[in-house]
Amino acid sequence: MGRPGRPLEGLLVVSMEQAVAAPTCSVKLADAGARVIKIERAEGDFARGYDRAAAGQSTYFVWLNRGKESVCLDIKEAGDKALLQRLVGKADVFIQNLAPGAMGRAGFGSAELRRRHPRLITVDISGYGESGDYATMKAYDLLVQAESGLASITGHPAGPGRVGVSVCDIACGTMAHAAVLEALIERGITGEGKSIGVSLFDAMADWMNVPLLYFEGTGHAPQRIGLAHPSICPYGAFATSDGALVLISIQNEREWAQFCAGFLQEPELPQREGFRSNVERVANRPVVDAHVAAAFAKLSREACAARLREANTAYGFVNDMPALVAHPALRRLPVRTPNGDVAVAAPAARFNDGAPRQYGAVPGLGEHTEAVRREFSA
Repeated sequence: MGRPGRPLEGLLVVSMEQAVAAPTCSVKLADAGARVIKIERAEGDFARGYDRAAAGQSTYFVWLNRGKESVCLDIKEAGDKALLQRLVGKADVFIQNLAPGAMGRAGFGSAELRRRHPRLITVDISGYGESGDYATMKAYDLLVQAESGLASITGHPAGPGRVGVSVCDIACGTMAHAAVLEALIERGITGEGKSIGVSLFDAMADWMNVPLLYFEGTGHAPQRIGLAHPSICPYGAFATSDGALVLISIQNEREWAQFCAGFLQEPELPQREGFRSNVERVANRPVVDAHVAAAFAKLSREACAARLREANTAYGFVNDMPALVAHPALRRLPVRTPNGDVAVAAPAARFNDGAPRQYGAVPGLGEHTEAVRREFSA
């Protein structure tokens, strides 16, 4: 299978997808060399219309659809339905994130497809799974942030907050991608495909294990405390004399002693009541944070950074978007689109052996429809 840097080359993925979760899964397969045929309605994946910020195109769509072929089908029409059946018949992976039951009613339910095509890997992405009271609930990302309890532990004490990116969709899509790779490995051993189901709610519930178990063990939910940590002190953001915010993280008593000696220049502080252990500091948080804040307020951003490095304290600046754009650690990937190149943040995984990985272009709506019709004609 595939050339170096393109390990999934030769695999065919057909995806009836829209929005974020399913495209997150399929774009990672495309990046690895799989041929991904994206099935869209005539009006296109609705994520194409979310905004016009990326060279006049949707930021979401540009981010999640490189390397795919766009084919517009109406599977209520007999010819297009037959074409999709032929595509699925030759596919290695079939992904869909339509409403639960919709593909089954159209004749493309996972059980039936797996019966007809034993080597096929099917992936059903949903909001709350395929059965139960919540199965028919619409499940956009923010709704699941709320339903899963994530919003209740996010933000400031004044009220619940939204995580600023589509975290439930992204978690679901990346988990689906990992499951597909597992199924491909298993198929290489057994020759059999697999039916996979992943929901946004399950993905976020998995990520919520720490607050869930903490609540069940203590009877208390983690509190919303903004840029701070509910069970570690000091761990939070402090303002410098020139208006920067610096986030520090103290993980243990050794680091606390180093911070007191090197940054606060108060080596005796860890022996003072209220400052002696993390348990004491958490109980005494307002006093501890005020003491630390007073030291930061006397120093510039640059001076704080130098003293924190000297104290071997973990820290980071609370950056805004202009600072992210200029960040020295940010890697960019130029992606071809119908409106010219757009520089997205590069995929996280770096493959350092062999030639650099090549990434495909973002397709125009229906760009590959006619070519695919000819290729997969009856």
